[in-house]
Amino acid sequence: MTTPPAHIEIDGVPAADPGLLATLMSGYGHFTAMQVRDGHVKGLGLHLERLDRSTRELFGAPLDGDRVRALIAGAVAASGRRDSSTRVYVYGGPRVVVTVNEPAPDDLGAPQRLMSVDYWRPAPHVKHLGGFGQDFHNTAARRAGYDAALLTNPYGDIAEGAVTNIAFWDGTSVVWPSAPCLEGITMALLEPLLGSVRRPVTLADLPGYRAAFVTNSRTIAPVSAIDETVFAVDEDLMKRVYAAYASVEGEALQPAA
Repeated sequence: MTTPPAHIEIDGVPAADPGLLATLMSGYGHFTAMQVRDGHVKGLGLHLERLDRSTRELFGAPLDGDRVRALIAGAVAASGRRDSSTRVYVYGGPRVVVTVNEPAPDDLGAPQRLMSVDYWRPAPHVKHLGGFGQDFHNTAARRAGYDAALLTNPYGDIAEGAVTNIAFWDGTSVVWPSAPCLEGITMALLEPLLGSVRRPVTLADLPGYRAAFVTNSRTIAPVSAIDETVFAVDEDLMKRVYAAYASVEGEALQPAA
């Protein structure tokens, strides 16, 4: 483990705990992101499982779900927000950091135009820190007039969006690419409800699909184009997807007394 520096300053002000700050600045860790609504979170159990699994893999130690649940509940209560976008970061130790911000909108997201890029995330099954590659390609996509990047390999195999999962509609089934990716919590909740399948999807396959959509903790949104391939927004499909997500009951942060 790297020895923390003896002295750290932020904008000219000494950090209160250089050792803690050094841990947070290490870039080695993982996180999960969720939407809190009136003390409830869709897929809370999946979030806690993800945090424990990744902590075991990265740090060789378990992470108690009840402790994390209490930390989230405490941070949300202290923020004074009834609804929020909340993240849980885990660093070596393990140290747990909870952030609470404004909630994401609860409606369907605007159609997105995606630009394919030759990049797959390292250790894609872990929602890890240090997403420079994703940020780099997302910024390039936006500068080129797109909404976000779509991660592919040199052969055109599609894995995921830079910060989303992506699914396609062939007129019969919702298809999630089977390439290595981070299986998001929203994807995990939707997949069994939509009669989904997983199979390889390449850029060359895109003309054979009728529609596409992306998901993450902040949004479910139709895809209107990938590179030069244009997709119609299938209103019936998006209503079905959104209704499926809306049907998932939130789990309480505070266990019943």
